[in-house]
Amino acid sequence: MPTILVIDDEKSIRNVLKDILTNEGYKVEQAADGEEGFEKFCATDFDVVLCDIKMPKMDGIEFLSKANEIKPEVPIIVISGHGNIETAVDAVKKGAFDYIAKPPDLNRLLITIRNATDKKVLVRETKSLKRKVSKVQEIIGESEAIKKIKNTIDKVAETDARVLVTGENGSGKELVARWLHEKSNRNTAPLIEVNCAAIPSELIESELFGHEKGSFTSAIKQRIGKFEQANGGTLFLDEIGDMSLSAQAKVLRALQEGKITRVGGDKEIAVDVRVIAATNKNLLQEVEQKNFRLDLYHRLSVILIHVPSLNERRDDIPLLINKFLEDIAAEYGQAKKTIDKKAVEALQQYNWTGNIRELRNVVERLIILSGKNILSEDVSNYVLH
Repeated sequence: MPTILVIDDEKSIRNVLKDILTNEGYKVEQAADGEEGFEKFCATDFDVVLCDIKMPKMDGIEFLSKANEIKPEVPIIVISGHGNIETAVDAVKKGAFDYIAKPPDLNRLLITIRNATDKKVLVRETKSLKRKVSKVQEIIGESEAIKKIKNTIDKVAETDARVLVTGENGSGKELVARWLHEKSNRNTAPLIEVNCAAIPSELIESELFGHEKGSFTSAIKQRIGKFEQANGGTLFLDEIGDMSLSAQAKVLRALQEGKITRVGGDKEIAVDVRVIAATNKNLLQEVEQKNFRLDLYHRLSVILIHVPSLNERRDDIPLLINKFLEDIAAEYGQAKKTIDKKAVEALQQYNWTGNIRELRNVVERLIILSGKNILSEDVSNYVLH
């Protein structure tokens, strides 16, 4: 349900607008002057604002200027009984979505509000899409372990050396792989990702190498595998410790010979692929237990990069929290919330079994459930309980 803020110093007009808009299915909040309206605007994520021009304490034009500085994506419709064409032009120049004279024509008002809410949705979707297609996220942290990882990436990225990235789930292994690709000479070609743990063992070979039509019951057409898709680029094999032994043998051959054969086919296909692998398992222990091939381990581990758990890099937590506060505020189209020093200290002492992924979820929870400033009490209530 879209939420609308009505700012007008005339109570009767506020009430009339509230009744009309509530009947149309909107949630409505009111403010009696510009200052009260601005306080509510800062504290709540409104979909549309209806704002009078002449008001005590802060007039509509001043409100418009200040509001657009902190939440430019929120459409503001200016309404006034004292306006003229110059006022309307001035309001639109300062960022108003539209200008409506009092008494407002009901049909025009409702159409304008509907268009304004549609615009808000489009702006939010556009921001989300831009984030998805934007460059790789930064590796956040100033701890010695993170500095070492960044330094290794800089040295290794431009080579074709295979890299094995180890670390707990949620620690950021995928981000390391993305930066290795981004800084490589292959960055104009694709980075193809395969989560080996998410694919059933009977399908992993078809996923990696593709298959020919009719090679098995459900193979109704030819399929191009991930090795071919990554040709000229990078193949990221995530959670490779969960790959079946038969698939490991074929991956080893592909690495040795630079050729693959589709399931059900006999033609050898040359592939030029740089492989980066990642795992949360100790592969040498898996080798001892005969779950992983020693020769494949040596092929994959030309360069080893270990990503520490969040518990091992607690000094980086304040930087990560600040980054997540910014990112999540941008996703929600809200002003960035602040966090109290004691709240940060409490989060630094927490046992992060889910690592960075868990920290981001916790920051999002605190943003949703806390006030404008996240306090240590909020951490106690929503995280530590």
